[in-house]
Amino acid sequence: MARSHRFISYRLLLLLLLSFETARRLASADPNDEACLKNLRQSLEDPARNLRNWTNNVFSNPCSGFTSYLPGATCNNGRIYKLSLTSLSLRGSISPFLSNCTNLQSLDLSSNQISGDIPPEIQFLVNLAVLNLSSNRLSGEISPQLALCAYLNVIDLHDNQLSGQIPQQLGLLARLSAFDVSNNKLSGQIPTYLSNRTGSFPRFNASSFVGNKGLYGYPLQDMVKGKGLSVMAIVGIGLGSGVVSLMISFTGVCIWLRITEKKMAAEEEGKISQSMPDY
Repeated sequence: MARSHRFISYRLLLLLLLSFETARRLASADPNDEACLKNLRQSLEDPARNLRNWTNNVFSNPCSGFTSYLPGATCNNGRIYKLSLTSLSLRGSISPFLSNCTNLQSLDLSSNQISGDIPPEIQFLVNLAVLNLSSNRLSGEISPQLALCAYLNVIDLHDNQLSGQIPQQLGLLARLSAFDVSNNKLSGQIPTYLSNRTGSFPRFNASSFVGNKGLYGYPLQDMVKGKGLSVMAIVGIGLGSGVVSLMISFTGVCIWLRITEKKMAAEEEGKISQSMPDY
């Protein structure tokens, strides 16, 4: 009987310890998430004070299960899995420590005034499915390491100041269903795997690529590299030049025939007058 009571006591003690440990974990942030949020806040300027509740005290405990204490953040099982800070007049840059939010599945910083490069460390967000950094002032090149985020469904980078070529590796993202890099400063040929046809249509249509003066290839109208003239324009110029040349040549021949005809008529008239007898 005493042994039975002792066994029950041990079990209750074990359950209490487990409950205490679970509560302790829920009461404190994952250290990676805490570092991610703290560094992101430090890298962003917030003149409109939309992130005034993003403080160190909250970073230490941003989630309670599925509840978030941070505006713009969404939690899943006590981890940050979505950040949506759109149209908040934010400036500054994107912290490379954002990669510490290893459970992040959606990152939307669109319609702000964020500048600088897209940090290549984003490649470590292996669960990332949505990346929307559109309508900012981001510059530099698109990192080919972005293709290591194999779950990416959406890449939206339109209306920035990105330069260089579109990495070929992005065309290998099998889940990619939305892609937009329009209105940047990109150059070179559109990667084959981003422009492949699906039936009668390209994988991504021309609207995904327009507004980049140096960008060429299908589905944009084919451009002559370095000249910026379309094939149709060149054909038109060639045809126009040919027509003009033909008209000039034809006019010249007509003038020559007219002169020759007059000359022959004069010579014939002279011959006739010489052959007539004097009266």
